[in-house]
Amino acid sequence: MSFKKITLIDSCGLTSPVLEQIAQLSTVPITNYTDFPATDDEILQRIGDSDCILVSWNTKVSAEVIKASPKLKYIGMCCSLYDEKAANVDILQARKQGIVVKGVRDYGDDGTLEFIFAELIYLLKGLGNLQWQAETRELRGKTMGVIGMGTLGTMVARTARHFGMEVFYFNRSRKLQLEEEGFAFLPLNELLATCDVISTHLPKNSIVLSESEFLVKKANSILVNTSIGLTFDKAAFLEWISNDPTSFAIFDRVAVGEHFDEFSKYPNIIVSERSSGFTLEAKTRLSEKVLDNMQGYLSETACL
Repeated sequence: MSFKKITLIDSCGLTSPVLEQIAQLSTVPITNYTDFPATDDEILQRIGDSDCILVSWNTKVSAEVIKASPKLKYIGMCCSLYDEKAANVDILQARKQGIVVKGVRDYGDDGTLEFIFAELIYLLKGLGNLQWQAETRELRGKTMGVIGMGTLGTMVARTARHFGMEVFYFNRSRKLQLEEEGFAFLPLNELLATCDVISTHLPKNSIVLSESEFLVKKANSILVNTSIGLTFDKAAFLEWISNDPTSFAIFDRVAVGEHFDEFSKYPNIIVSERSSGFTLEAKTRLSEKVLDNMQGYLSETACL
């Protein structure tokens, strides 16, 4: 069994070998757009009469777009799907129309983990243009606070402990198994007031830090965000980073999005021009998982 027509409606970042295999799942040649549509009308034009579309996290597939695409049967998200409410595809509307939506998980974590600790080591030791304190420092003995203990947050916590850091966490639900490993839960404000480094790992555009949280954040500390989109109120963050020149923030391109140019102007904000986790290895894992989802859907449909 195969799809009638598969369209990649934006640049999904899939590898060529997997694209060749995806092409074999389509009755007609696949259409592969390598840029990003600017409007709903453009998205609809790209979808056309496709029964299967693939989309990255960059493009929003709204309820209105889905309603206007009656031939759609399958939407493959070439990105992480942790929280339906935070997804760039309106999954509720898709479900109402009987459209299956599949996302992936855990494909870019290793590269992001490396980025976080590489940047921290460079900052603490002054190996780049910036240095956290007057004397070069080690990670050992510093306090790390992790907000969001999913797969990557847990990897960060365990790696921080490997470096000799004292690790605390905040999560919307307690992680008793992790507490048995020695990671202590702290209320959010206490975590912010205690830790030298705060690293946030949350679903897309989840805001957890606002003005009241930045007011209690420890002076001479570091904020790391590699989530998709800001995890904080922008105005409150800029007020904090401007008023405490001894504190620093570390972001990758995906975390800051449209704010890249603005944030780059601040001397104590470190912004990478690249996505920290989108390595060749990550692209390969992503591609294989997207393909597995599509093949699984076709197999299940064939059995009905």
